[in-house]
Amino acid sequence: MTVHFIGAGPGAPDLLTLRGRDLIAAAPVCLYAGSLVPPGVLAHCPPGARIINTAPLSLDEIIDEIATAHASGHDVARLHSGDLSVWSAMGEQLRRLRALGIPFDVTPGVPAFAAAAATLEAELTLPGLAQSVVLTRTSGRASQMPEGETLANFAATGATLAIHLSIHVLDRVVAELTPHYGPDCPVAVVWRASWPDERVLHGTLATIEGAMDGEIARTALILVGPALAAEGFADSRLYARDYDRRFRPTGANPRFPEGSA
Repeated sequence: MTVHFIGAGPGAPDLLTLRGRDLIAAAPVCLYAGSLVPPGVLAHCPPGARIINTAPLSLDEIIDEIATAHASGHDVARLHSGDLSVWSAMGEQLRRLRALGIPFDVTPGVPAFAAAAATLEAELTLPGLAQSVVLTRTSGRASQMPEGETLANFAATGATLAIHLSIHVLDRVVAELTPHYGPDCPVAVVWRASWPDERVLHGTLATIEGAMDGEIARTALILVGPALAAEGFADSRLYARDYDRRFRPTGANPRFPEGSA
């Protein structure tokens, strides 16, 4: 028996990995994270599977469900939206399972920021503008931010910011970022990235608040940074004709001669 923690992706059912799909299809028990996991993903569950929405459950109740499945020798598909490496509350579950001696594994999923960038048709790391993407959030009731992890500190780097779980404090986000990026810095708000009802709002730090409406809440991601609307950036050296690289040796004395290991 194994508990398979599976990143169910950002919303579109076909943005589920093949490994995740096959694990779900073989598990007689499925625990999924409420409205954030779409019905299309649950459709992969086998006939007769016990499917449990964990949204109304406490951590103890979730672990009890897993322990019951373990006692029966049943594999569990534990589904979380996006990817499990960020804001999934997986860590506290794994700690409990280790203590109980219940085996588990982890299958990654497509994160929301990647789905949002795809919707925007944007590369978030452009030469000369940004070579880092910071995944962050503001403090909430469930988790407070560590002292040094402030929007101002991240903004001081000039990186592209992907700000999760913060649309309800957009005014504060704008106020903290504007001194560093300037009022004309591009901003995009992507609501329910990859879902059928996905919505996108474009603006700048000066205009994005005025572009909002009351329907966009909770699952909206805020992307900020000059790379979002750049046109005049330089080409990378990766595909330059005179760039000497292992798979395209160039010049009289290439660093990696053709045929070398």
